[in-house]
Amino acid sequence: MARRLSDADYQKLLAFRDGLRRFLRWSEQHALKAGITPAQHQLLLAIRGHAGGAPTIGDVADHLLLRHHSVVGLVDRAVVAGLVERQVDSEDHRVVRLRLTTSGTQRLASLATAHVDELNRLAPIFAQLSRSATAYDDRQPLSRSIDQLT
Repeated sequence: MARRLSDADYQKLLAFRDGLRRFLRWSEQHALKAGITPAQHQLLLAIRGHAGGAPTIGDVADHLLLRHHSVVGLVDRAVVAGLVERQVDSEDHRVVRLRLTTSGTQRLASLATAHVDELNRLAPIFAQLSRSATAYDDRQPLSRSIDQLT
């Protein structure tokens, strides 16, 4: 049988979702200030953060939860913007790998630093929200967490 959720549980879920949405909006605004779209920012991060070296379009599609053809269009626009380049794989010429250009690397580095700082600021707030609702004797700690997200 499913656990019955309390009002505090629902409040925590809402506060968590609000916090995620605020972070995403913050991230989108910073990408635009850096002169790239939020989708381009995600693309640059997927390329730079891919663990197996230079990713393929399929790898990036998996990271971004997009279809292959959608990522092709995103990459096409990023190539035109001078953020990304395609390179044929040296071992398998059928495979095309994605790499950041100098401009793409610089823009991502600037955004990534700001994002790490923001995540470090939010980490204790999200940690508090993730604790069991039964840990709260009253709503004060939760309301303080919600206030810190805004």
